[in-house]
Amino acid sequence: MKTFPEVVLTAWANREGPVVLATADAAGTPNAIYANSVQLHGANTVVVADNYFHKTRANILAGSQGALLFLTRERTSYQLKGRFEYHTSGPVFDAMKRWNPAKHPGVAAAALQVEHIYRGGEQLV
Repeated sequence: MKTFPEVVLTAWANREGPVVLATADAAGTPNAIYANSVQLHGANTVVVADNYFHKTRANILAGSQGALLFLTRERTSYQLKGRFEYHTSGPVFDAMKRWNPAKHPGVAAAALQVEHIYRGGEQLV
């Protein structure tokens, strides 16, 4: 995917509550967490601050694909799916440190490179 569609950018600006971040371990066992420290980064990436990951970190480092679910104020769901990059230094990490609340550790930036987008059951990308 080259860039987020305008409908997704509008929905993201209108999102409410935490996101749900899902990964899977090497055996395929899913893991889902709530995350609040999250922002769009660039044209097709969502960055989630690794504040308290454990299983999620292990899954990402093992090569897990992932999904991020968010809701708008109108309760429309959007699911973003793709591959992770895990940054402990560099520009993506530095950007995360600027917006992640200082009270959280922000040990790394989990960057979801979005490949597929769904609104409810409808595939947008």
